Amino acid sequence: MSQKLLLHACCAPCSIAVIDELRHAYDVTVFFYNPNLFPDTEYEKRKREVVRVCGEWGIPMIDGDHESAVWEELVGGVRQEREGGPRCAACTLLRLSKTAERALADGFELFATSLTSSSRKNATVINAQGQAVGRAKGLEFLDKDWKKDGHTEKGRQMVAERKIYRQNYCGCRFSYQEMLERQKQKAESAG
Repeated sequence: MSQKLLLHACCAPCSIAVIDELRHAYDVTVFFYNPNLFPDTEYEKRKREVVRVCGEWGIPMIDGDHESAVWEELVGGVRQEREGGPRCAACTLLRLSKTAERALADGFELFATSLTSSSRKNATVINAQGQAVGRAKGLEFLDKDWKKDGHTEKGRQMVAERKIYRQNYCGCRFSYQEMLERQKQKAESAG
C-alpha cells in the first residue's frame, strides 16, 4: 500500500509533471489552496485546470477556500516587497501550513507542494519552510526542487499537448501589477 500524500498544487502548469510522477509512487490527493490568486477570474481559471488534470487521471482533489482576506491580512506589512522577497515567503508559508493542517486532519502520512517547480520560486526557501512546518506538525514533508531532472520540460510538453491555460504572472495582485508594468514597458520600448 502506497503512502498517502497530500500535494499542494498552485496551478496546472506547475503541478502537472509533479502529479504525474507522484501518482505512480504515492496515494496522491491534490489540495488546491491559493488565497493569493488575483483576480477571482484568475483563481477560477487556475482551479479549473487543476480540476481537469486531476479528473483526467482520477486523482482526488480537495478544493480549499479562496480566503483572499486571510492572505491580504498576512501580507499587509510586506506588500511593497518585490516578487521573491518576504511577501512571497509569507505567502508560501501560509499555503504550506494550511496543507500540513489539512494533511493531519485527513490522515495523510506526508505532504508536498508543486510551488518549487515555478521558475519564480526559490526551492531552497520553500523546502526549508516545508521541513519546518512538517517538524512543527509532526508530519513528513517531501522536499524536492521540481525544476530539476527534466520536470520543467516535461511539464511544458504536457501543458502544450493538453492546451492547458498558462498564466503570465505568479498570481497575487502585486505580481499582477508587476506583470502589467512589464507589458507597458515592453510596449513603450517597442513603439
